[in-house]
Amino acid sequence: MKKLYTLLFLLASVSVFAQQDPLYSQYMLNPLVINPAYSGLNNNLTIMAGYRTQWTGFDGHPQTINATAHTSLVNNKVGLGIVFMNDKIGNITNTETNMTFAYKLNLNETTFSFGMQAGFQNYRTDYSAINVFDQGDFAFTGGERGTRINMGAGAVLKSEKFFLGLSVPRLLPSTFENGGQQFELYNQHFYLAIAYVHYLNEYIRLKPSVLLRGVKGAPATVDVAFNVNFNAIHTAGIFTRNFNTYGFLLQTLLKEQYRFGYIFEIPTGKSVGTQFLTHEITLGVLLSAFSFHERTISNF
Repeated sequence: MKKLYTLLFLLASVSVFAQQDPLYSQYMLNPLVINPAYSGLNNNLTIMAGYRTQWTGFDGHPQTINATAHTSLVNNKVGLGIVFMNDKIGNITNTETNMTFAYKLNLNETTFSFGMQAGFQNYRTDYSAINVFDQGDFAFTGGERGTRINMGAGAVLKSEKFFLGLSVPRLLPSTFENGGQQFELYNQHFYLAIAYVHYLNEYIRLKPSVLLRGVKGAPATVDVAFNVNFNAIHTAGIFTRNFNTYGFLLQTLLKEQYRFGYIFEIPTGKSVGTQFLTHEITLGVLLSAFSFHERTISNF
């Protein structure tokens, strides 16, 4: 049965690899992973790291590691950052490193930020990790490796009560050749993130959010989340993705600088079945590295 799952999963991954970005459920805790315009947006130095294991127990299940660091500079007028990502699905591994830059405009109580990123994508396939029916099939000997240049762009409009972000983190489509055939490695993904904060009272805030993902050749996905924040420190919430995956979220801020986030997802029978669970953990630290950095806690 495991071999059957592996075969089905690899067939699916081959068909969608050129279409799908890594999934993140904690996109509002670290928006920089999908939008370079978030660089330095909170006027401090932020360092984050995350790990996501999707459909645990499924042979060849997706696993993603990410690490980001970004800071505001020039009296909080610009932002500079770096994003590292390693995504593994089946026998395919994609590693990416990008430098990010953003320019910010303060519009009364609202901030508009436009950002860009540039870097490299490195992919590789390892056919030794799969069970090949015909061991002599030359199409499954060795593997492919390649490196491509990446560029991306995004914009964010935010205040203390709302967040609106639009981004295309990888603008350049990527292709590679194997056996005289050309394959599409990647297509552009479009992200639209919307969040709002409603103050029930001095201590409790409601924070709904929506993330739309779109890519050519694949159905759009929609994440809808409803979170409750207590004392601007602790957050708990529930969410769904396309109403075929459900989960809950926990986040906390310790000593006003250390962040921790955890997400637990349960897919339904419309996806891969309820026995394959997903976990996502995020750790971070917020620092006032320069005299012009702010020490207040932002809703976003």
